[in-house]
Amino acid sequence: MAQADIAYAATAGAAGLALAVSAWAWRLRVRLEARTREAVTARAALEVAASRASGLIQAFDDISLALDADGRAAGEILGPAELVSRWTHGAETPAAALLERLRPGHGAAIDALVEQGHPFEGLALLDEAGRDAASPWRVEGRVAGGLAWLRLAPASSVTLTGAEAIESGLALLADASPTPTWVADGAGLLAWANTAFLDEVGAETLEAARAAKTSFDRGADALVAEARRLGVRQEGFRWTTGGERRRAWRIIAEPAGGGAVTAFAIEVTEAEETRDTLRRHVEAHDETLNHLADAVAIFGPAKRLAFHNTAFRTLFDLDTAWLDERPTHAELLDHLRQRRRLPEVVDYAGWKAHELDFYGASEAAPDDSWSLPDGRTLRVVRQPHPLGGILLIFSDITDELQLRSRFNAQLQVQRATLDKLNDAVAVFGSDGRVRLHNEAFERFWNLSGDQIAAAGDFDALAELCKAALPDPALWLGLKARVADPDPESRIAISGEGRAADGRVAAWQTRPLPDGATLVAFSDVTARRELEQALVQREQALAESQALKREFVGSVSYELRTPLTTIVGYSELLEATGELPDRMRQHAGAIRIAASQLARSIDDVLDMAQIDAGEMELSLGDVRIRDLFDEAADKIRAKVEGRGATLTVTCAPDLRPIRADARRIGQALDHLLENAARAVSEGGAVTLTAEAGPAEVRLTVADTGRGIPYHLQAHVFDRFVRRERGGPGVGLALVKALIELHGGWAEVESEPGKGAAFILHLPLGAALTAAAPELQLEDGVSP
Repeated sequence: MAQADIAYAATAGAAGLALAVSAWAWRLRVRLEARTREAVTARAALEVAASRASGLIQAFDDISLALDADGRAAGEILGPAELVSRWTHGAETPAAALLERLRPGHGAAIDALVEQGHPFEGLALLDEAGRDAASPWRVEGRVAGGLAWLRLAPASSVTLTGAEAIESGLALLADASPTPTWVADGAGLLAWANTAFLDEVGAETLEAARAAKTSFDRGADALVAEARRLGVRQEGFRWTTGGERRRAWRIIAEPAGGGAVTAFAIEVTEAEETRDTLRRHVEAHDETLNHLADAVAIFGPAKRLAFHNTAFRTLFDLDTAWLDERPTHAELLDHLRQRRRLPEVVDYAGWKAHELDFYGASEAAPDDSWSLPDGRTLRVVRQPHPLGGILLIFSDITDELQLRSRFNAQLQVQRATLDKLNDAVAVFGSDGRVRLHNEAFERFWNLSGDQIAAAGDFDALAELCKAALPDPALWLGLKARVADPDPESRIAISGEGRAADGRVAAWQTRPLPDGATLVAFSDVTARRELEQALVQREQALAESQALKREFVGSVSYELRTPLTTIVGYSELLEATGELPDRMRQHAGAIRIAASQLARSIDDVLDMAQIDAGEMELSLGDVRIRDLFDEAADKIRAKVEGRGATLTVTCAPDLRPIRADARRIGQALDHLLENAARAVSEGGAVTLTAEAGPAEVRLTVADTGRGIPYHLQAHVFDRFVRRERGGPGVGLALVKALIELHGGWAEVESEPGKGAAFILHLPLGAALTAAAPELQLEDGVSP
């Protein structure tokens, strides 16, 4: 292309460009002018709206503050300056001062509003300068236009309608309520309280309570803190002590938003005391039932086991854990049937249904009895429970039935026994009526059973009996024992009377434990005649004994005189040297026989004296060794003359005894003489003394022919024919002398092997059989 064409084209392009730019500029100017007009119009509208908003803010008694994303003030406080000044008091940064004052009570709610957009409502107390009391303000938090807004308004200046008006009325009601009510702010501090709360904690004003950080109770504070933390209503129970009185409270903590919590303390002292009294009553009732011997089970309205005592578990041998699961009545019956603890019935289903039908009964059912397979018998009592359900009482009456059976049998035996008695017996009750009589009673008074039954009481029966025993004083005395309730009048008495037919009737009364009285009559005519005969016989026996003693004394005296002459002349003949030896031996034999006869007479006199109780002992300290030596010297020649040996054994430390040495020596002489007569050549006679714990045993033994077994029981009897020694009183006298000392004698013998006579003499004390003058003393010095 030519340069001119290029220039032309450039010029044409520039002109077109200029034209286009001019057209665009015109259109832009027109558009700007339109937008300017719109902006002016919008500005005017905004100014009008701002003016209206400012007027609206100034028209109401509240203030507002916007918060940014960090929770700081996003501008100035909006609202009347007078209200703003109440919260800021001329602070350099009013918005920051307002937030600082709200933080203690509503910090958590403000953070939740800024961070999560959670709205809240609450109350704040404003301590105004120069005033005694704090004024409540309503605090609200909302999110709008991407900002968090706080709105504060005095509670007294807020006009409430609808639900808000109701809440305001409830607030006034809470202040006048007798229930302590308070509000804790987000920091857990007391924000508001009603008059009842202040009275309870002893604070005059709310300001004083807040200043002292007064708390209703630590447990209530913990409950309020838990409600604030969880945001859920909490309830609890507390006991407090105030005004010298212990009171119970039900604490209710209700979250109110913004971290604030409203708490109520409802007094339940009376209810708790009633509940506690009821609990103690129930426990005492249960404890009483647990101490009962009868088994008790209580089933509730739902037919489940509500209570059982220890006796119930023991009676049926049930597991405690299973009972604690509260089985139903039907389950219990099934369980007992499996363990064979129920009566065995043909139709168990019908029987079980009948048992469960008692729940609908309005009155107690008649008592029932169960016969268990193990032989026990139970009495079952069923009665409706006052709180619903049924009360069952089980009593094991097995022993009672057995006892009743035995009692009835015993009663029948007693009746049969009374009928077999010879004595006439009648039993009168405390009312004076005849309760029981035997057949002998009818025979004794010649009355029939119908007559006694028709008479009935004591007076009528006494009139019938007076025909046989007409003694008014007797029947009057018996009536006093039967009818008088005074214990002194019912004492046992007895007596005798003579009947009209000549019989001697003995009577006696006995009070019985149940208030009854037993009266017994017996015919003692034969007994009295026998007693009279015995008295006469005793008198005759006493006279014969006196005659016997007199005869023995006379005979002894008459015999002693010639025996003394015979002994004297025989001794004289023996001493004469002119007589042959054979004649001298005859004279010695006469002397020995006369001496033995004199000794036998002395024995008889001693026995008679002992029988009459007239023998006296000359007591003294006796050494057994001395007695043995003296007795051995007397008998040694005779024993050795028969070709036998005599052995004396006595312990050297044997203690002396207190006794009559002459009488003990007399007994030993008799025993040694018997032994000397029984021993033969090559035999032996032993005299032994042994000490026991409380006695001394003296034994005279020989190796002679012994005593037959059938005679050993009578060896100490007097005037009995014996194979050893013949009849006499020698051994009987030995026994009597030892018993007079408080001891006793025995014999041990085996036929063909000899005999041993043992004398037991007391060592330290007299036995009851001893004579009164024998006083043995323990510890006699040797």
